[in-house]
Amino acid sequence: MRQITYAEALKEVMSQEIKANENVFILGEDIGIYGGAFGVTNGMESELGRDKVLSTPISEAAISGVAVGAALTGMRPILELQFSDFITIAMDQIVNQAAKLRYMNGGKGSIPMVVRTPGGSGAGFAAQHSQSLEAWMTHIPGLKVVQPSTPYDAKGLFKAALDDDNPVIFYEHKLLYGIRGEVPEETYSIPLGKADIKREGSDVTVVATSIMVHRALQAADQLKKEGISVEVIDPRTLVPLDIDTIVNSVKKTNRAVVVYEAVQRGGYGAEIASLINESEAFDYLDAPVTRLGGKAVPIPYNPNLEKKAVPQVEDIVNAVKSTLVTLAK
Repeated sequence: MRQITYAEALKEVMSQEIKANENVFILGEDIGIYGGAFGVTNGMESELGRDKVLSTPISEAAISGVAVGAALTGMRPILELQFSDFITIAMDQIVNQAAKLRYMNGGKGSIPMVVRTPGGSGAGFAAQHSQSLEAWMTHIPGLKVVQPSTPYDAKGLFKAALDDDNPVIFYEHKLLYGIRGEVPEETYSIPLGKADIKREGSDVTVVATSIMVHRALQAADQLKKEGISVEVIDPRTLVPLDIDTIVNSVKKTNRAVVVYEAVQRGGYGAEIASLINESEAFDYLDAPVTRLGGKAVPIPYNPNLEKKAVPQVEDIVNAVKSTLVTLAK
């Protein structure tokens, strides 16, 4: 099968869906000639036309409001926010309008919109452009939250998000845009709420999201050399969450480490850890569930400090070993 990048997979599915459905269009800042902040929509304006690829003024509140209104009238807008940090400027439109209008109208009407936005650190964009705020969005009833980690998942999950009649927050990690993977040319859909076992193992379950999936896999390779078998679970979607796959894995390995880039305090990893403890997997645990998240600091501009602020491969290795030591005690 051919290999393309994460960014190319997203561009391909958007182009395919815009061509296939007259109600689908994309809007956002600099997405036309410039191709977006990370080049994902590069060439789409010339291919599809300005009526389908709308470059907007610099106002996240206005862009989000347009998207909500368009969705209410039967369109299926794709909204690009240049950085996920800027979702804070559009909180009223997304949290108080998009997430609630279908419920408030007794199911009459829907809000089928996808908010695409790059999150995470590692690109040197400093404190106001490098945050991981997905836990905010998971707290809001009415929103679905997606975090694909591979090009294959990005294309399939985006198709499912666009077909959904509810607003979906689609987080794309900045460092993943250039990674390559096998992706079919035809359209396909990966159901929201279905986790993926990225690597099978028997000694410990590592539940990782977004960029941390790749770091967890690297950690698993290192730990294998020491005779430690790690199973890596990628939830792929945080809302809805496939807790069954996670629970079944923990019942097999008897221990769990949850890894995420966002600040550990109040992060979504705590939700996963709590759900494990509240499930039948609790009786199978030989050690407490370990959370590994980012430090409670704004993301630094300095590259060395930036790495220190969020989990790296070695941190995951140490967290797994610590869990095993807890068992030995």
